[in-house]
Amino acid sequence: MFGTLSYNKQKTIIIVSFLTIPLLLLATFTYYPALKLIYYSFTNWDGYSPEKPWVGLDNYREVFSNPDIFKVFTHNFAYFAMGILQNIVAIYFAIVLNSKLKGKNAFRILLFLPYIMNGVAVAFMFGYVFDTTNGSLNMFLNSIGLTGLGQTSWLGTEGLVNYSLASTGFWRFMGYNMVIYIASLQAIPNDIYEASKIDGAGPFQTLWRITLPNMKPVIQLNLFLTVTGALEVFDLPFVLTKGGPAGASETYVQKVVDTAFAYNNYGLASAMSIILLFFVVVVLLVQQLVLSRGGDK
Repeated sequence: MFGTLSYNKQKTIIIVSFLTIPLLLLATFTYYPALKLIYYSFTNWDGYSPEKPWVGLDNYREVFSNPDIFKVFTHNFAYFAMGILQNIVAIYFAIVLNSKLKGKNAFRILLFLPYIMNGVAVAFMFGYVFDTTNGSLNMFLNSIGLTGLGQTSWLGTEGLVNYSLASTGFWRFMGYNMVIYIASLQAIPNDIYEASKIDGAGPFQTLWRITLPNMKPVIQLNLFLTVTGALEVFDLPFVLTKGGPAGASETYVQKVVDTAFAYNNYGLASAMSIILLFFVVVVLLVQQLVLSRGGDK
């Protein structure tokens, strides 16, 4: 069969054959569900009834007019702030562990290990850490004389619960970001650093003028992942607090899940999901605009 076809036709058939199955899987499990989600967002579907009453933009109006829905976005700020701090610490450790330090591979492994742990297992583990009476954190604070802090309810105080949960994400993902930054540092040519030494550049000047600018694309990617991750937090508050106390740790994704599965309002939950996707796109565009300033034109 192939012997009678030209080389270009054979190449086209082979390429199409290899792409057909991946494209079918992508369309089946990504694009089709996304289109159905958009359709459901314009309906009042309860999740099991064959009827899907069309309500137009009513679900979107409900999302933007209901203060209880958008209020939960303020709970995500703690994850955003802790994520920015996480990236700063990850860059610091990446620079330190990329130098000629004895035992640096062992330190890299120790810092990366939390990332490979299951998220639910990490949540349960930190549930014991933050326990008010027998938690290791309060026991440690009491042992060093900070008895006032040693009685704190880390997961039961509205002003602390989100930062406590976000610190768990800090512990888990910092090593992952560090490894990415180490790879970025190793891609910078040593000739640049040698030239900077000849020119008399100090450590701070080298960091500010050479290291960080060359890491900019990776930093930009990690910041995007950090911001989107902060908007999409679900597992930690779901396992540790169930959104409590009094809804103080409920996140937007938790609100979406509860709307769909607890209140059987799949139409409104779909609209909330589309709005979250819109926010992620806006964040990406704003970040690209801000971080692209001063770059190559």
